Amino acid sequence: MRPLVPNLEIIIPSFGSSFSISNHEEKTNAHTKHWHYHPEIELVYINGGSGKRQVGSHVSYYNDGDLILIGSNLPHCGFTDEATGNKKETVIQMKPDFLGNTFFDLSEMNNIKNLFSQAKQGISFTGETKKILGKRIEALSEQTQLERLLSMLSILNELELSKDSTILNAEGHSMEMQMQDNDRMNIVYNYVKDHFQENITLEEIAQLVAMTVPSFCRYFKKITNKTFTKFVNDYRLVHASKLLAEKQVSISEISFESGFNNFGHFNKSFKDFTGKSASQYRQELRSYLG
Repeated sequence: MRPLVPNLEIIIPSFGSSFSISNHEEKTNAHTKHWHYHPEIELVYINGGSGKRQVGSHVSYYNDGDLILIGSNLPHCGFTDEATGNKKETVIQMKPDFLGNTFFDLSEMNNIKNLFSQAKQGISFTGETKKILGKRIEALSEQTQLERLLSMLSILNELELSKDSTILNAEGHSMEMQMQDNDRMNIVYNYVKDHFQENITLEEIAQLVAMTVPSFCRYFKKITNKTFTKFVNDYRLVHASKLLAEKQVSISEISFESGFNNFGHFNKSFKDFTGKSASQYRQELRSYLG
């Protein structure tokens, strides 16, 4: 099967605005199934639901919606589909200099400038920040042009001040890459996304990007700060987390469906990854979701 080529998304600002706002009702976001990247910074608010969060070399699971800030040219996959159960998804996209080359050099803009710098690693916001700012993000499309701009600057400033934030690629390794790197890594990510339930050998993945196995291993570790084996393993564990929340099937079946052939290895890996056994994770999640 030929791997999906990376999708360089071309974004046009909303009419009368310096940035783009798009609202997706459930099941309508066409970018969900593809890894893509773009020079624009992207702010995504997911109202309700649960699913996979895939940004750069980071994969994790969100529930009860999400609020995510993604830096320029940081590859990512969409966050919603027919199974996530979200009510709505609002996506805001803006160029790093969407207000001009010198605007963010003003001292008043230091917070937002710092936020954009952190966004190169991807940021997730939870708690009250997600709850309060999510409503304000959804309201943007109903505002006048000037109100929208002022609201956007206020939202960005409050995101920078928030204590409810998590850096997604927290190993201190930015995924901002050259175009050649983006192309190569997107081929790898697309292949993992489509084949993680199968055995993926280093030989086949290296061949996809026309590299030797040793060269690919060094390259992948340099770009992502993870080994390829760990990246695939993390991807499978996040998928297992999603299944534990969404499907009433046995844990052994979830292990197999997530690409693990050895149940004992799955149990140990899941506990190392989450700090909890799979059964404890499922029980606590059910209690949390009430």
